[in-house]
Amino acid sequence: MARLEDVRRLGTELERSYEVTVRGRIKFRVGQIVYLAFSRDETLMGFAFPKEERDALVGTWPDKYQLPEEGDMRFHWAVVRLDAIDRDELRELVIDAWAMVVPKFLSRPYRVGDDG
Repeated sequence: MARLEDVRRLGTELERSYEVTVRGRIKFRVGQIVYLAFSRDETLMGFAFPKEERDALVGTWPDKYQLPEEGDMRFHWAVVRLDAIDRDELRELVIDAWAMVVPKFLSRPYRVGDDG
């Protein structure tokens, strides 16, 4: 099972990433862009994810993923239940979300099979 502490360890290792608390919710940012956000009870994690792929993600794994709240549907965002994923899957989600908001040259070392 994935936990907030797993994200904290990874989030502090990623370049330009930092943690903030906004209205009682933990979020991870690059600059002013939020790429991860936790529910107040830390059971759900919203993450940057391509809008055009999110219906397929949720439709394929409805036990793990869900659509964001109605007000967040306009953003590149999806939500995962932390108790439904393991640490490896969490790592992949966090790195992919971070890679969406940083320059490509920063995320290149983390992307598998990208030669340039």
